[in-house]
Amino acid sequence: MSTRSITAALGAACGAFALLLAAPGAASAATGQFRYSYTTAEGYEAVGFLNNPASGRCINLQGPASEPGSVSRAPKNRTDATATVFLDADCEGDIYYSLPPGAGAGDRLLMRSVVFS
Repeated sequence: MSTRSITAALGAACGAFALLLAAPGAASAATGQFRYSYTTAEGYEAVGFLNNPASGRCINLQGPASEPGSVSRAPKNRTDATATVFLDADCEGDIYYSLPPGAGAGDRLLMRSVVFS
């Protein structure tokens, strides 16, 4: 192998390595849909949903036109990740419940936020 070939190969390898370092990493997300029910400010029953939600990030649940701080209920975890729902906003507090992938809970389970593993 000639010196010119080695130099070209080394240059190509360094360029490829630099591209790998510069490329942003893919964000991890749960695949599927998370559904929940809530009552609008007008008193109507509605369904909210999160499609392919980000993993490891707290999501405060609030449906369109709902009162700030109002609770959602009846979660259905149709994602491939475990969803941990919290009664308090910002995934805080001692009251939480974990829903494995594919699981749901009845209308009695109230929540204001969720995080996916």
